[in-house]
Amino acid sequence: MAAQETADHIIRTRAVTADAILANRADLRPYPYRLISIVSHRGIGGDQVTQALAAAELLETFGWQLVSVSEFASSRIVHAIMRRR
Repeated sequence: MAAQETADHIIRTRAVTADAILANRADLRPYPYRLISIVSHRGIGGDQVTQALAAAELLETFGWQLVSVSEFASSRIVHAIMRRR
């Protein structure tokens, strides 16, 4: 997503793109849930796993912890599941 992902959209989908996190376009402060999925569609240099992990590491500085990373080969989408500490 090119525009800032709204808090309402993130809350409703329980997901945020890695692009938005890495570009500082997502505000998770109002997010009410303990778990969230970071979704990586494109990736850094075409590597969705690298992009998802980079976003996860950034969120770790804000009190989130990486739980799991899953790559869905048929869709080329990576989900990094995070838990708020």
